[in-house]
Amino acid sequence: MSESKLDFSIEELGPRNISSPITMSKKRGVFIANYVSDSEFIRLDSSVTLGEQQPVDRSMVLEKAGPREMIYFMPEHVHAGIVTCGGLCPGINDVIRSIVRCLWYHYRVRRITGISYGYKGFLPEYSYPTKELTLDFVDDIHKIGGTVLGTSRGGGKEVTKIVDAMEQLNLNILFTIGGDGTQRGSLDIAEEIDRRHLKIACVGIPKTVDNDFSFIQRSFGFDTAVSRAVEAVASAHMEAQSQPNGIGLVKVMGRESGFIAAHTALASHEVNFVLIPEVPFDLDGKNGFFEHLERRLQRRKHAVIVVAEGALQDELAKNAGTDASGNLLMADVGHYLKQKIETHFKKLDMEITLKYIDPSYLVRSSVAVPVDSIYCDRLGNAAVHAAMAGKTKVVIGLVNNEFAHLPIKAAVSRRSHVDPESSLWRDTLDSTHQPILMTNASAGVNFRDGSPYKPKS
Repeated sequence: MSESKLDFSIEELGPRNISSPITMSKKRGVFIANYVSDSEFIRLDSSVTLGEQQPVDRSMVLEKAGPREMIYFMPEHVHAGIVTCGGLCPGINDVIRSIVRCLWYHYRVRRITGISYGYKGFLPEYSYPTKELTLDFVDDIHKIGGTVLGTSRGGGKEVTKIVDAMEQLNLNILFTIGGDGTQRGSLDIAEEIDRRHLKIACVGIPKTVDNDFSFIQRSFGFDTAVSRAVEAVASAHMEAQSQPNGIGLVKVMGRESGFIAAHTALASHEVNFVLIPEVPFDLDGKNGFFEHLERRLQRRKHAVIVVAEGALQDELAKNAGTDASGNLLMADVGHYLKQKIETHFKKLDMEITLKYIDPSYLVRSSVAVPVDSIYCDRLGNAAVHAAMAGKTKVVIGLVNNEFAHLPIKAAVSRRSHVDPESSLWRDTLDSTHQPILMTNASAGVNFRDGSPYKPKS
């Protein structure tokens, strides 16, 4: 889907005729924060060319998030639900806490219900109990990892049963915290709500440590994931440099995108090779990864490798199925790469010591680092403001350092990927000194140490 064809208009449940209980200002210079109007937008593409004039339309701008002067729902009538779906991610509890506190303090909403174990919590066959969310309940939940509501994969396609349950609970607002599968489910639920002519707002807070949501510059949990991955790299580096021909191999999350791997390399300064799904590489051959790994060991006697979980999946997961969320079931590239490296050097009769670290579940269950915790708090606030204004089929995201409303349909239209020609990947290569390409089809491309590529005789 072309970005130029996307319409970023946000759907609303109806006219807003109720004055917000939040006291704010309509003008600057009075030391009171201002309301946000629907005429305030954020440019999707912040780059410009001097002398270029182009009319601005809704395919180029996003609605700015924040509290509106007039809202749709009568606060004392609101019953809000919160559901968390998919895999664990640092910061989920921070988002839950922020939503509850914003509803409670700013809008005086007192009926807030947590749905247990994802979308399955709506389905009668599971009989999962709901949880009353109060200030006391959420007060300290940001200090623990995971999700206090529980989570699961799947169930989001049972839209008829889910909306039946929402009607029985008399929900006016549903906040969905989850990845693209969760948000697709939220969109399906909202469409069923439309078919029934109900007035229920569906607002999503996108969750993925992989940082691969379309148009959103950073997803919550990403900074925590990088921080934990850097700790794993430090351990791998210590192990590697303590042995002759020591190799530290760290697998990080990144099913389709290598953002965690690239940022980990930049943050640690101790990574020599970054292997990501977006940049092809060969293992064997005259310009393959193993050839460059040999050169590194001959030169420095140790090496540290970071591989994203989605690397090599074209080869490893050709006939794989999908999980309950619709995600491709991937082979374990970390164990595969470990075995291949050991086999390669055994054939060369070259002694190595390889230490493999997979911190994935330590990362997923971590408490959010401060920068993520702040981000989660602001995401939760923005989600509440959008919902109370009657916005629906919308997710909240950070775009060009501003909080914005994005239609769910646009947010899940594609995934974001590391651009191999971007400054991010350029800086990653500068940090690792790995070759620009490690494929046998890339003959003539120089090694990063300056020597030209020469095929072996």
